[in-house]
Amino acid sequence: MEDACMIEAILPNAVITVEARKDPADIVLFPAEEAVIERAVDKRRREFTTARACVRDAFSQLGLPPSAVTSGAHGEPCWPSGVVGSITHCDGYRACAIARSTDIATVGIDAEPHAALPEGVLSDIAVAEELAWLSDRRHAVPTVYWDRLLFSAKESVYKAWFPVAKRWLGFKDVVVTVDATAKTFAARLLVPGPLLGGRCVEAFSGRWVVRDGLVLTAIAPYSSGGPGVVGA
Repeated sequence: MEDACMIEAILPNAVITVEARKDPADIVLFPAEEAVIERAVDKRRREFTTARACVRDAFSQLGLPPSAVTSGAHGEPCWPSGVVGSITHCDGYRACAIARSTDIATVGIDAEPHAALPEGVLSDIAVAEELAWLSDRRHAVPTVYWDRLLFSAKESVYKAWFPVAKRWLGFKDVVVTVDATAKTFAARLLVPGPLLGGRCVEAFSGRWVVRDGLVLTAIAPYSSGGPGVVGA
């Protein structure tokens, strides 16, 4: 695993992060993990295996024994009791972020190549309000691929949402606004949110960074409330 973790900079100190830029050849999966990818193509196998190596390293840093992290019916990681976390991977990058549920309520992270979205994707994920600020940002700061940042932020929202809501959240079920100076984003839900810390979630907030050819986004609200979640 890498020494300097990029995604660590946009997450609270209570979250343990591990990332990798290469796929080690000597990782042995737990039988339950192997069963998840027994029919997977090579690319999927490498992503999954390296991500689980990151997870084991993170477990060790959190003082937990190695254990299998399989996938649920919707592809979500199945964490041990008392642990919350998120996994992401794209070409040349894999990472995980975990924490104790007593410290952090939920975690969502995403990594994307810093490049424009493929043709036609933006119209599938963005609402009119987002298209308006995207137009402004493109002119003000053309060095950032704001459409990819929007996509990544919505991916992080879904990953933070699903463990607590246990239901689907579409790209157009959330409206994201981005602060280019503070490098934060706010995600307002357009559908009823789950209960989190005794409050109904209305929005998530997160942070982002563009570095080394990647766009990284992250959400990790504290279990006791505070930064990361807005609720009624």
